Amino acid sequence: MKFFGERVLFIGAHPDDIELGCGALIHQIAPQTDLLCVTLSDNRKNPALQNVAEEHLRSMAVLGVPREKVVLGPFTTRIFPDSRQEILEYFLNLRRDFNPDLIFVHSKQDVHQDHNVATDESLRAFRGITVLGFDVVRSSYGFFPHFLAEVSEADVNAKIQALSQYETYSDKYYFNRDLTRSIMVRHGALAERPFAEGFDILRIAGSFGR
Repeated sequence: MKFFGERVLFIGAHPDDIELGCGALIHQIAPQTDLLCVTLSDNRKNPALQNVAEEHLRSMAVLGVPREKVVLGPFTTRIFPDSRQEILEYFLNLRRDFNPDLIFVHSKQDVHQDHNVATDESLRAFRGITVLGFDVVRSSYGFFPHFLAEVSEADVNAKIQALSQYETYSDKYYFNRDLTRSIMVRHGALAERPFAEGFDILRIAGSFGR
């Protein structure tokens, strides 16, 4: 199946989420579509994470996303459930201003409270629009990809290089390059392709045509 979006919105709760879940796909589509990457919290209220916002910008640049297409939101990490209404309104403004026709957000199989809120409020704000869920391996349980997007080895390598910009997380197992590559090999095997990124289907809205 061929799929395409003229305006594609990627939503993550924290810096690194979008790259972990969709980095290879972003590298593939950045030259050919209008995309916007929105991260709801910059994590700067945590003294140990003061550099991750800048690392996020460098990571996105590796994937081919220009600075003006990267947004860091105003919300506070770990307490998204207290800000549901504000996040919903933030998304409604995004819908009005960017008008996406394809959205990627956290999987429904994710147990992180901030990730849950990002996904739930996305489904409320962007009704009638296709929404696919990406996997962040450290906080997903029971994830199985039912939508597989083929990516190239160049896309895989770009994702690995992008994640290497996060010096703050260099000791985290989920930033291990071999793990990152193996996940895309496994998803590729499910698609009978060399590499793929996998998503769960939260909602598909479309029409059949030639």
